[in-house]
Amino acid sequence: MRNQTGVIAFIFARGGSKGVPRKNLRLLGGLPLIAHSIGHALQSSLVERVVVSTDDEEIAEVARKYGAEVPFMRPAELATDTAPERQAWQHAIRALGVDAVKFFVALPPTSPMRSVEDVDACIQELRNSDADIVLTTTLARRSPYFNMVTFDPQGWARLGISGGATVIRRQDAPVMHDITTVAYAARPEHVLNTESIFAGRVRAVTVPEERALDIDSELDFRFAEFMLQQQSSHLSPAK
Repeated sequence: MRNQTGVIAFIFARGGSKGVPRKNLRLLGGLPLIAHSIGHALQSSLVERVVVSTDDEEIAEVARKYGAEVPFMRPAELATDTAPERQAWQHAIRALGVDAVKFFVALPPTSPMRSVEDVDACIQELRNSDADIVLTTTLARRSPYFNMVTFDPQGWARLGISGGATVIRRQDAPVMHDITTVAYAARPEHVLNTESIFAGRVRAVTVPEERALDIDSELDFRFAEFMLQQQSSHLSPAK
C-alpha cells in the first residue's frame, strides 16, 4: 500500500509521433521508453498513484504491464500533433476526479535520464512553497545576450536580447536556464484554470545536463543509449 499523499504522477504518452514513430514504445536500454518514467514514479515514496494518459491501446497495455494505472483513455482530439498538452493535463485531472488530485506531477516519457531525486525535489518544492507550479531547468549552453541571434524581415542577424548594453564576454551575460521535460509539479487548480505555465507563481529545480536529455529524434535516442551504456559500465564490477 503506497502512502496516501494525494500526489498523482501522470505520464502523457500519445500513440502518434512524427520525429520517431511509436516513440513511447521504442526500446531504450531494453525497456519501452514509457517504462522508464513509470519506474521513476513508482520508485518515489512521495507518489501515491501513477496514471498514464494515452489514446493508444498498445501503450495502455504496456503501461499496465510496468505497473501504471490506465483508468481512462485520452480522447483522439487531445492526441494530435497540434493539441496543446495542457489540455491533456486538464482532461486527466477531470477524468480521474479533481478531489483525488492534491498535487499534480507530469513526467514526460521523453526524459528517461531523470533521477527519482529530481522528481522528489519538484514535489517537495511545491509542497513547501506557495508556488503554483514547479518546473525543471538546466544551465543553458548558449545565451540570447551573447551568442544567440534572430533575423529581421530583411534577413539581418541581431542578438536575441540586447540587454541595453553590449555583452562581449559570456561571463558578463546573465545566467540563463533551459526548461527541461524532466518533471512538472503543479497544484491542480493552476492546471485547470490557466492556459500557461507562467500564468502563476513559478519556481524551478535545476538538474544537471546529463539528466535533462529530451528525446525527440533518432539522434537523441542514440545519445540516450550511449549514456545508459556508460552508466552500466561504471556500475559493472571490475574483473
